[in-house]
Amino acid sequence: MAFTSARSIRRTNPITLVLGFVLFLGFVLFLLTPSTPSSPASSLPRPQPKGSRPPIRHFQLNNVTTTGDPIGNEERVLILTPMVKFYQEYWDNLLKLSYPHELIELGFILPKDRNGAIALKKLDAAVKKVQSGPKKNRFKGVTIMRQDFDSTVSQVEKERHALKAQTERRAAMARARNSLLFTTIGTETAWVLWLDADMVETPHSLIQDLASHNRPVIVPNCFQRYKENGVDAIRPYDYNSWAESDIALDMAKKMGPDDVIYEGYTDMPTYRPLMAMIYKENPGTDIHEEMELDGVGGTALLVKADVHRDGAMFPPFSFYHLIETEGFAKMAKRLQYKLYGLPNYLVYHYNE
Repeated sequence: MAFTSARSIRRTNPITLVLGFVLFLGFVLFLLTPSTPSSPASSLPRPQPKGSRPPIRHFQLNNVTTTGDPIGNEERVLILTPMVKFYQEYWDNLLKLSYPHELIELGFILPKDRNGAIALKKLDAAVKKVQSGPKKNRFKGVTIMRQDFDSTVSQVEKERHALKAQTERRAAMARARNSLLFTTIGTETAWVLWLDADMVETPHSLIQDLASHNRPVIVPNCFQRYKENGVDAIRPYDYNSWAESDIALDMAKKMGPDDVIYEGYTDMPTYRPLMAMIYKENPGTDIHEEMELDGVGGTALLVKADVHRDGAMFPPFSFYHLIETEGFAKMAKRLQYKLYGLPNYLVYHYNE
């Protein structure tokens, strides 16, 4: 009986009951706890990068200023260039722009043909050299795109400026501009400077000079340097900056819906006042003299980013019988923006 009594005491010991309860509770928790992935990397919470963006971002576009003092107000400039050929003179001129490079972003779009591949290789090398060089020379950012469509227009200057080539050439250029614009414009972009890849000479203060007028759209006068009988001379190049004429408006009324008026061709005498022909080559001429325009060229074109945000793009189709940059001008005017040109402020196009 003594042996039996001892076993009874051990079974009813409180310590035994507590240990049994703990073991039972642990078993229940084990069954209820969900299994974890076998990979140790995925089982751990991923650390958030320092300064990571929250899921929801807020931007106040009203805080993006476009003023006559863009440097003082640290306004971001987006320089956009459709590029078929890489001209070293273009790149050298771009690097000499005195606007702070930390406030400039660059965007390029190149065709997906052989010419584009050659240009891309040179551009990529030039960009990498600058962006890995002294910090003061680096740009805020650089975007390089390849077109997702083909263009069969010849790049020989005489052939690409022939009247019969204009519809295809200008439509392709408009599509390239739109692709580049819609991909690169950011919430902090204040100004967009369109600068053609064959613009090889501008004043170093080009951006702040144009922005100082504080106009929604403003364009300088594009000329070309050449030699005449061994003597240096200049001549007008871009005829797409003009004021409207009654003759051109009457001409448009007689056209079909898909027809386009191309400026600067004897086969289409519009008698529009062309900014290229208003340049005054006199000492002391005011380079900031303005004229109001109805059409603009895109060789060097400064646009307030809000004009693009409001919907002014480059139509690759007949828009009021205009296309590409001149069609953009019409869109901007329909949005109640005014356009201006500087007939005595010269920039220079490459002379082939």
